[in-house]
Amino acid sequence: MSTNVVDIRPAIEGSAFGPLQEFMDDPEIEEIWLNSPNRVFVAKSGLSQLTNLVLNSQDVKNLIERLLMWGGRRLDLSNPFVDARLPDGSRLHVAIPEVTAQHWAVNIRKHLLRGKSLTELSEMNVMTLEEAGFLTSAVQAGMNILVSGSTQAGKTTLLNALVGALSTKSRVITIEEVFELKPRVADCVALQTRGPNLQGEGEIPMRKLIKEALRMRPTQIVVGEIREAESLDLLIALNSGLPGMATIHANSARDAITKIQTLPLLAGENISSAFIAPIVASGIDLVLHVAIDSTGSRRLMEIAQVTGRIENGRVEIEPLYKYNSGLGIYETSWGDPRRIFERDYK
Repeated sequence: MSTNVVDIRPAIEGSAFGPLQEFMDDPEIEEIWLNSPNRVFVAKSGLSQLTNLVLNSQDVKNLIERLLMWGGRRLDLSNPFVDARLPDGSRLHVAIPEVTAQHWAVNIRKHLLRGKSLTELSEMNVMTLEEAGFLTSAVQAGMNILVSGSTQAGKTTLLNALVGALSTKSRVITIEEVFELKPRVADCVALQTRGPNLQGEGEIPMRKLIKEALRMRPTQIVVGEIREAESLDLLIALNSGLPGMATIHANSARDAITKIQTLPLLAGENISSAFIAPIVASGIDLVLHVAIDSTGSRRLMEIAQVTGRIENGRVEIEPLYKYNSGLGIYETSWGDPRRIFERDYK
């Protein structure tokens, strides 16, 4: 019996990106996006610029269809959005009409710093060597860490580095919408959400994966990004003695804590803010805020401690390290940050 199987990997791994290949090969380009076939942008050093590349609609469709063959994701009128991981580890996002007005909207996000350790990030001026050592100690002490920042600020890169600082005996379960994390740990299981099929069945949301992960004997749970009600499941897990880490979109460390107090309310009407505040206060230990500074460089802007205290319904935090953009230095005028290791952590 003959099987007509075509191996698409060589084509994809070779010139999969077609006319975009030169941008993918440029190590200074961080992201590529198409607003229309003749409006192709790239980001360099945190700044966007319009390229002179002009495509046509069929070029764009052919490119996306070829890339989606590798990721096994579906894109059609019933499912007009798609998130997929590409062979080189980049992340693809596509939206099509009628969600968009006329043209396919395409984003390809490269992970230039992916796989870096905390020490390597300090050498790249993302943080200081002192902060890298502090975070290594915090991770190994089993502290629960929330990484906040805007899109493309470096949240996933920092999270990956934090996981890499875990003990070699750790068993890590990662949960993501699209596989992006590649932690340097030997015992790791990666889980990914799944959308519904054509019949509207078979969806596997992040809430389900968090619950399943708890049955897999983890010593550390890592959630790629919390956006909605899965924040409640994560907080409950962190309050059950299981160390964990996650990322969240926010404008500051303070806003990150405010947001994670709000998101669990989406889980149902029986969830109240009075219930959420204490589990946030006891479930999160540190908030790390990353951002792109005025020069276009990614930087760890703040390390804040969640004190465990609540005032007027708000969880209290205090900064341990904070980057002063005007002076270009980190301030630690709040005393010795390592004093928090004197607390009894799990």
